[in-house]
Amino acid sequence: MTAPGDVEPEILDRLRPICRGLPEAYEEPAWVGTRWRIRTRTFAHVLTVDPDRQAVHARAAALDRPACLLVFRAPLDEIAGLLSVGPPFYKPDWSPTVMGMVLDADTDWDEVGELLTESYCVQAPKRLAARVDRSG
Repeated sequence: MTAPGDVEPEILDRLRPICRGLPEAYEEPAWVGTRWRIRTRTFAHVLTVDPDRQAVHARAAALDRPACLLVFRAPLDEIAGLLSVGPPFYKPDWSPTVMGMVLDADTDWDEVGELLTESYCVQAPKRLAARVDRSG
């Protein structure tokens, strides 16, 4: 990593095909880390959090050590189910539809693909969301 919030290339290599495969989605540097957007709405944000530098994220994820976090959107009716799983999921308090996930060696990348597809559909205009195959 070269700067605070930078994400390991291997993680970006896993996320890019998922996010770039969604209609009109694009990648850009975020205030820290990397984010993917549809129009002006962020549907995925990945960053490496150091509890000494990004205290808000570290508190939300209950971190006491550096970790890679994925922040995404989820429909309100799915948030309770994700939270009932417990780690790696956590709920930041800055928006009712924002969810977070700690990415590590045990990450289920198929699940990440489903979560990011759903996040995109939450944020995208209806006509673009209708073009997305959600069959899994």
